[in-house]
Amino acid sequence: MKKITSLTTGLVVAAALVVGCQPAADTPPADTADSGQSSGGTAGGESEDHGHSHSDGPHHGAVADWGGGTYHVEFTVDHDAEEATVYVLGSDAKSAAPIDAESLLLSIKEPSFQVELKPQPLEGEADWKSSRFVGQHEKLGIVQEFAGTISGQVDGTPYAGDFKEEPHGDHEH
Repeated sequence: MKKITSLTTGLVVAAALVVGCQPAADTPPADTADSGQSSGGTAGGESEDHGHSHSDGPHHGAVADWGGGTYHVEFTVDHDAEEATVYVLGSDAKSAAPIDAESLLLSIKEPSFQVELKPQPLEGEADWKSSRFVGQHEKLGIVQEFAGTISGQVDGTPYAGDFKEEPHGDHEH
């Protein structure tokens, strides 16, 4: 009986240690936190990884976080038109979030270039608020997965978020 009690106590202690060492449900696994798969960004232009992955957005683009989830921005590119479109999304990363901004800045890492994106309000958006920003540059005609930063200012607060396109199942660049 003493052996069974010692064995039972040992199993209970071991189980408690295993359960107690598990990360919290909202804690990202360590191997994905720095994998470059998720995009981050904060107000003030400081990049921050929040451990949540942003895959294709509602327009099938790469999504970046702006302001710790306050906004999201979605990068899309039309290689034939040499045109980038960035959509400003709400905290849900799905719904349009029109902002009052004269422009956004798209900074691509490789090849290195920048594009000023001008507002093109969607149907139903006021002329002075837009959730869609568009710009052209000849290097957007290069068929590749782009990575970079989208920055802008909303109500006096600067925002910046990093994005990285990933190959899609239906096509690769």
